[in-house]
Amino acid sequence: MPTSWCRATPITSRCTAKPRSWRASASSSAARCWPPGWARRRPRSRPWWRLREQPIAAEALERIAALYAIEAEIRGKPPEERRATRQARSRPLVEDLFAWLEQQLARLPGGSPTAGAIRYALNHREGLVRFLDNGRIELDTNIVERAIRPLVLSRKNALFASGDDGGRRWADLASLVETCKLNGVDPQRYLTELLTRLVEGWPNSRIDELMPWHWAEAKTDRSSAAPGKGL
Repeated sequence: MPTSWCRATPITSRCTAKPRSWRASASSSAARCWPPGWARRRPRSRPWWRLREQPIAAEALERIAALYAIEAEIRGKPPEERRATRQARSRPLVEDLFAWLEQQLARLPGGSPTAGAIRYALNHREGLVRFLDNGRIELDTNIVERAIRPLVLSRKNALFASGDDGGRRWADLASLVETCKLNGVDPQRYLTELLTRLVEGWPNSRIDELMPWHWAEAKTDRSSAAPGKGL
């Protein structure tokens, strides 16, 4: 699969078992895009949700909810517009939140559950504020985690992928299927059409025309003239 198909901002949850090729160089785009995720500090998530009856935790949840309200308004907008909105509206809220957390921590017994929750957030501040400067990444990794759930559920099958090359082929295919879903394309119909065209000698110079998003556009353009057909 051409490498141009896979150029994107890597997004993943915080994890110590990162692939060697992605490991930490300070200038690495991957290293800059591993947000710990505000979802673990929002309602119904540990550690704040289990402490929700306490005033400090309740206020923290309200402050975090305000960030998600802003995200709901800009979801799907161009990255630069999202970044500009985050800089103007979200950054002051985030800075105020962390200043407030530090103040609350100084008032609490060091061994209390609330103090532990605050220290966890403060220790991951660098990752939590990363979304403010990059309009391409989300406030959390929920979208990614939902997208990969089918793959995670079938990962036992991937254990028998015949080594590294087989694993890469499995990853390429899985990525193609998920890209079809994101573009509103039926993966089975797309793969059938794709393999047919490749077998019939589709030229490498026009391989980009077979991307799922182009297939979806062509399908829409021709639907009135030839219902049910692909490219």
